[in-house]
Amino acid sequence: MSFLVYFETLDDVVFEQEGSTLDLIQYKHHKNADANLTNASSDIWKSLRVWMEGRANKLIPDDANLYLVTTQTAADDTIAKYLTLGQERNEKSALIALRQVAITSTSATNVAAYALFNSLTSKQQEDLIASITIIAKAPTANHIDTDIRRELALSVRADRVESLVTRLEAWWLSACLRHLIKSSANPISSEELQAQLDDIREQLKDDALPLDPEVMQALVEIDAYEGQVFVHQARLANIREPRVLAAVRDYYRAYEQRSRWMRENLLLVGELDKYERRLCEEWQMMFDRTADNFGEMQAETQRQEMARQIYDWVEQAEFRLREKVNEPAITRGSFHMLANELRVGWHPDFKARLQHLLVPAPVAA
Repeated sequence: MSFLVYFETLDDVVFEQEGSTLDLIQYKHHKNADANLTNASSDIWKSLRVWMEGRANKLIPDDANLYLVTTQTAADDTIAKYLTLGQERNEKSALIALRQVAITSTSATNVAAYALFNSLTSKQQEDLIASITIIAKAPTANHIDTDIRRELALSVRADRVESLVTRLEAWWLSACLRHLIKSSANPISSEELQAQLDDIREQLKDDALPLDPEVMQALVEIDAYEGQVFVHQARLANIREPRVLAAVRDYYRAYEQRSRWMRENLLLVGELDKYERRLCEEWQMMFDRTADNFGEMQAETQRQEMARQIYDWVEQAEFRLREKVNEPAITRGSFHMLANELRVGWHPDFKARLQHLLVPAPVAA
């Protein structure tokens, strides 16, 4: 079933399905979810006022389905109970109760809604009530995560459900924010939601790993990394500043993404160690081959030229942690992480020149 979702347009939430009437939803969330929804409840009458005004202004179609979703409870023999779905629905009793409240209640909060309701003809009141459904005892914010996890439980392996939910929620919140900032110009479609779910699910398969946009698109400043060994490695090779900044960016992205994978237990035991051994072996072959090509190097300019050739190779290298993890920043950043420990380097004398950077500063007496 395809649908579109709008926020803060005709109502709090609007669902639109092709060929079907609109579903307009008012949401009411309360800390005290056990409280009953009384006949004079502002939840009911504020929603009614919004809907009556929308109909009067021709903003809400007369055939729209109107829903009030509240975390409060619908007690027996109340308007909320009469307008639920199922056998307990009783529109006639709901209308009688609404008319009585609109005439006898002294609530200052609802006075405008009472006046609007009383101004409707009997037929208009009946049509309005027929379009309304109240869904009480809706999940509170504390329980929504549990419900989402239950729905997605079979989408991925049991130990990866948390990662799936976290990323899907992050995408949804971002999509909602963009939607609201653009004044709801573009709805969120079910196709977008399904595509995102499918994409995250693919990234959580055994031959892949999730790449988080907020990490892979992050911009970093070089100042915070000036003292890092991998930055000294790049400068020792006489690498220009734009490329050093790119190294800082790749280092941050690889470090942060790898850390997330580890926190979420998405990596196999020893997987990163095996990957780093492979990178070190590939680097060693490249380093030795380049050194052989240069032979005896007396001038510093020759040593820097060798370093730049190895650095060029690192910038173009692609060694995947897993088959479908094809983000170059992971490879490049992992090399810079190794360079930060002097396990790899670019300049032929990188260890001799930079070893002092790894020695801890003496503790003051």
